[in-house]
Amino acid sequence: MAADLRQFEALRAVHDAGSVTAAARRLGWSQPTVDYHLKNLETLVGSPVLERSPRGSRLTPVGMLLLDRAQQILTLSERAIGDAREFGELGRVRLRFGTFATAAASILPFIANPLGDLGIEIEATIDEVPVLVDRINRGALDAALVYTVPGYELPLRPTVEAVEVYRDPLMLALPAGHPFASLPAVDLAALLSLRSERWVVSTSEADAIDRLLVDVFAARGYAVDVAIRTDDFQVLLGMTAARMAVGIIPGLATTAEHPGIVLMPIDDPSFVRSILAVTSSPNDGSRHPAAAVRRLLAAVKDGFAR
Repeated sequence: MAADLRQFEALRAVHDAGSVTAAARRLGWSQPTVDYHLKNLETLVGSPVLERSPRGSRLTPVGMLLLDRAQQILTLSERAIGDAREFGELGRVRLRFGTFATAAASILPFIANPLGDLGIEIEATIDEVPVLVDRINRGALDAALVYTVPGYELPLRPTVEAVEVYRDPLMLALPAGHPFASLPAVDLAALLSLRSERWVVSTSEADAIDRLLVDVFAARGYAVDVAIRTDDFQVLLGMTAARMAVGIIPGLATTAEHPGIVLMPIDDPSFVRSILAVTSSPNDGSRHPAAAVRRLLAAVKDGFAR
């Protein structure tokens, strides 16, 4: 005999209400019905799940273990029914989804078709992270991909939820033939020794990657010599290949081969880009069903896993 959701409902109600009688009232069942489901549960488990007394009932240690699992199962069951009801009522759903350029190239091909099959259309916007943060804070987007680095928090409103979906290693781009080009990786000391080099940095001084680089140099009394500001990683790579500058580039922005360039791992835990999926609170103007956003986040995680 398999477990029945009503057994878990009865167990949860007794725990919350403190007695079988009160649980029956809460559920709108008769007391014998609650007893029936609890006894069937005890038969399945092979141990008592309740300790009964004139003052009420409380769960045994076995009952508490079951309750922990039961809460998860009941929550998933309730969510599944709610999700199905939302989709049934709304039909096709359009989500406003923002992302930065390198993530867009990596993830959009993997999420559009699977979500379309579920009746979810993506209205994609590609922009810089500060703009995406502002739009998600205002509820102008339903979900977005943004990034930061360790120790640098994004100015997200408390109502915005964020979850990390990918950790993107940062690489040092050097011209072929550079003295460090034969190393397997560069550590922080080697990176700091490049203070006489000219650097390619972002157009925005608020960019998390550039703030990290500038702060690491400044902590040792050095300044970053900026050659050019650009958000185009192809410009960074071109200037590096021409021996005009060096730069930091995320792993997602690289391909298998870059002639004239060596991409070096940076052996320091700070040099990693944390890609976050952020979602707007329904109270901030969001007009989506929660189920659709959860499907979008699942598709994003699956896309990065590929």
